[in-house]
Amino acid sequence: MAAAAKKAPTKSKTGAKPSAPTTPKPSEFSKEQELEAYRGMLLIRRFEEKAGQLYGMGFIGGFCHLYIGQEAVVTGMKMALVDGDQMITAYRDHGHMLAMDLSPRGVMAELTGRRSGLSHGKGGSMHMFSKEKHFYGGHGIVGAQVSLGTGLAFANRYRGNKNVSLTYFGDGAANQGQVYESFNMASLWKLPVIYIIENNRYAMGTSVSRSSAETDFSHRGASFKIPGMQVDGMDVRAVKAAGEVATEWCRSGEGPIILEMQTYRYRGHSMSDPAKYRSKDEVQKMRSEHDPIEQVKARLISKKWATEDELKAIDKEVRDVVADAADFAQTDPEPDASELWTDITH
Repeated sequence: MAAAAKKAPTKSKTGAKPSAPTTPKPSEFSKEQELEAYRGMLLIRRFEEKAGQLYGMGFIGGFCHLYIGQEAVVTGMKMALVDGDQMITAYRDHGHMLAMDLSPRGVMAELTGRRSGLSHGKGGSMHMFSKEKHFYGGHGIVGAQVSLGTGLAFANRYRGNKNVSLTYFGDGAANQGQVYESFNMASLWKLPVIYIIENNRYAMGTSVSRSSAETDFSHRGASFKIPGMQVDGMDVRAVKAAGEVATEWCRSGEGPIILEMQTYRYRGHSMSDPAKYRSKDEVQKMRSEHDPIEQVKARLISKKWATEDELKAIDKEVRDVVADAADFAQTDPEPDASELWTDITH
């Protein structure tokens, strides 16, 4: 753990309530951590690119929301977790599943509605789960997962374990009513939940400056006494450092915390969104100056921890994994009609 990331709140000698945590400096990564982050983010990027291709070819139907550009958020947060910590998110969920070590084959097969998909072909892009990996979805209703993630934290508190619920939602969902009901309960009962607001600036297509009276989302919990931090969500080191502070805050019994991840999606809100509400120059500027994967690549090369050829080899390995998942997802059988009657209550 980087020294800066250890600046979590501590109780004073008088026993007074600890001060709210402040945004730490980015972690100093070792060579192994940089390579781990590079490979993890690259897997998400290449997977999403392939998913976009399959959607265009008609192999994926319905809704499909790509995570391209936001890879550092889930990758950095995963590096701050311990076994048993849970994750729940909205419908832009493929990257979260891959970060939680779910099978690329299983994720892609679910996208194409096949038998071996994580929800047996019944959930599609927005509704995949893995209790084994502590991933609780994928939710299509805007903001609904926030209440469920708060419930996961309640279960942790009830059971007396030290696990933390990572509850992701976007800047658009941050204006939903159930979010603030959840904030109130979480603060009142000091639940171990990290509310991660992935602020990619445009919700479905309206900029935060036009839709939100308070555009500093780290302040959204102020009236509920929930502290918050703004984090550079395009820098995986900054995300990991903030994640370590936040998880320590929760594990020490101090209750919920908000992390506003300032990030950016390169594609439209969904595959049907041409994203005409922003300029191509704006997107290109983010790609060229703040891309999370290119930042790691540049550090690896500048520190002589990897050569261009070695990084190309990693890229090829990742592309092979994704190509295998895509081939599997196009050839795996569709679910039997009897699957309609499974996983339901009578």
